[in-house]
Amino acid sequence: MPLYHLFVVYLIGTLIVWLPSFGLAKLFTKAGAASWKAYIPFYNTWVIQEITGRPKHWVFWQFIPVVGWFITPGILIEFAKVFGRFSFWDHAAASIAGVFYFPYLAYKVDPNFIGPKGVHMHHKAGWREWVDAGVFAVVAATLIRTFIFEAYTIPSPSMEKSLLVRDFLFVSKLSYGPRIPNTPLSIPFVHNYIPGTHMKSYSELVKIPYIRWFASPVKRGDAVVFNFPAGDTVINADGFQSAQPYYDIKRYAENNYQKAQEILNDKENYPLAVHPVDKTDNYIKRCVGIAGDTIEVRNDIAWVNGVMQALPPDAELNYLVTVNTPSLDQDIMKDEYNCDYDKGEYNPSTQPGVYRMLLTTKAKEKMLSNGLAKSITVDTLFQDGDTRDDVFPYDNVASHIGWNRDQFGPVWVPKKGVSLTLTPENYSIYERAIRIYEGNSFVMQNGKFVLNGKEVTSYTFKMDYYWMMGDNRQGSQDSRYWGFVPEDHIVGKAGMIWFSWDGGPRWKRLFRIVK
Repeated sequence: MPLYHLFVVYLIGTLIVWLPSFGLAKLFTKAGAASWKAYIPFYNTWVIQEITGRPKHWVFWQFIPVVGWFITPGILIEFAKVFGRFSFWDHAAASIAGVFYFPYLAYKVDPNFIGPKGVHMHHKAGWREWVDAGVFAVVAATLIRTFIFEAYTIPSPSMEKSLLVRDFLFVSKLSYGPRIPNTPLSIPFVHNYIPGTHMKSYSELVKIPYIRWFASPVKRGDAVVFNFPAGDTVINADGFQSAQPYYDIKRYAENNYQKAQEILNDKENYPLAVHPVDKTDNYIKRCVGIAGDTIEVRNDIAWVNGVMQALPPDAELNYLVTVNTPSLDQDIMKDEYNCDYDKGEYNPSTQPGVYRMLLTTKAKEKMLSNGLAKSITVDTLFQDGDTRDDVFPYDNVASHIGWNRDQFGPVWVPKKGVSLTLTPENYSIYERAIRIYEGNSFVMQNGKFVLNGKEVTSYTFKMDYYWMMGDNRQGSQDSRYWGFVPEDHIVGKAGMIWFSWDGGPRWKRLFRIVK
């Protein structure tokens, strides 16, 4: 954690402790303590613990980063109690708005001091016990969800068969360092919309810039959860959001697709919603390239810095399989090779003895080793130089025209602190990163580049970026379609499958560590 981040954390904690002091001073006098003690941050909470008879070790908990912010309100609630303030609203005001509440209590209400004995004589109503327990649970769960781990559900088959639809994961926030929410004012446990509605679940009244504590870089090969980079603006209607990104629809409209133009012109049925980084939809992919790498895809196989990368064992590709048997047993194919006929994962081709199969790397190797298959070759939809696919960066640069899902790149992944020489050929690749992700004004005019009003020939990146691809290489919307993932979009690392469901529990997948 950079020192200035630590300074901000403790500055906030100090203000939480100090700001109520103008009301605490008079109340200290009523409780038999010197008023000046109220104005010394953290010593004032030590005195409060003496007055209330509560454990003094709570004071030291206030020095735990962020956690301490939630300890201080608890101390202030206990102080309100010794002045006979037991209502839910008193406690809410003491914890959330102490800077206003305690001066009001001291000078307007002027309550009597009843001391710890008076507090012990008070008995809460049953409903208050439940409410207080619920508030504590929400606060504790929010801290855990923000700084330690978060539950996540696999929504699509893009990571099959490493991760299956309706796998329930724990995502570690500690792996890359916990990220402070950009929008802290939000409904607990809800991501970007109130369930069952198109209403946002958060307020942008308070915005916090990108801060990550104890940052650690993403490693090549990690299964990573991140905020969808192209999700800052979405069409807020069923069937759209990140499933049909706004920028895709916009591009189709610019290319004179009538339906896309109709959608963009119909603001009533297809309204736009703009999200901050931490409220864009969550995606999960595998990190194929880290900052500074050069990425290329050949026949759906990733090459990093000129070295071919092995597919993960459970990654899927479509293959043309020439078999040594006149027929295939469906049960054997499903049980031995994880290839399900009922799900359309294999079918005969027009050539005798040749099948189109969606196989994992393990299944492919097993077929070849036990002699079921004579030969297995990748079944690519696009050949080298084929221009039928609409992939990033969506331009007409001659060297990019042959890029498609199966044959892509090479492209360099931006690295923090590294300068890139700008050219008309690479402008469309890096323009969004420079302009949107790093917050600059950036345009190309007559072959020249203008950055924040000044002509430049190079750009030095402020963040690290990553290249993400699904393990289901031919069925994944990934970096080949929307480009780089900035470090401020990284949520966490997929840790463990705690539950899995497909018409019933998939018992064999429970408590499996994600590799």
